[in-house]
Amino acid sequence: MTEQGAGTRRGRGRRPAGEVRAAVLAATGRLLLEEGLPAVTFDRVAKEAGSSKVTLYKWWPSPGALAAEAYFARSAPVLEFPDTGDLRADLVSQLTAFVRLMTREGAGVPVSQIVGAAQTDPYVAAAWVEGYARPRRDLGLARLRTAQQSGQLRPDADLHLLVDQLWGVCYHRLLVLREPFDETLVPRLVDQALRGAAPEG
Repeated sequence: MTEQGAGTRRGRGRRPAGEVRAAVLAATGRLLLEEGLPAVTFDRVAKEAGSSKVTLYKWWPSPGALAAEAYFARSAPVLEFPDTGDLRADLVSQLTAFVRLMTREGAGVPVSQIVGAAQTDPYVAAAWVEGYARPRRDLGLARLRTAQQSGQLRPDADLHLLVDQLWGVCYHRLLVLREPFDETLVPRLVDQALRGAAPEG
């Protein structure tokens, strides 16, 4: 939104808080994916979203915390977890969307920057864990529990470990090895993981 557009918008009266928050998250998500974490400053976001810096300071303890929440809001529709009844197909679908987001849609660099910032900024760490990492893990666990209850996984399969195994490989290659990977990894990763949790017989 241009400054002129933002000014015109404010001229009609104060926007509802929900509308302002959505505009801030949308502007932050665009900046994050297009230019990376350093572009996410309260000055820049306020200008892009047509909001005030006072509002941003009121709602977020740091620009990094705002960036983490914006990434979650931006990625949530892309990373919805399907439940078709076919566990392998659902895992391949979700992980493929995740890998595509990291590699082809530009999220890999900003995610690396947010995770790096989380090591020294407790506000970023809390926003990342509570706003993104744990909710995404819980979605994976919920889908695996459904599969376990339907007999597609062993009753004693460690679902937390299985989630960490599947998504952890991607994060390890992205953040630690900095090794290129693409969607062709996903079917092999899913098959390898499921073999260890498959029912006997």
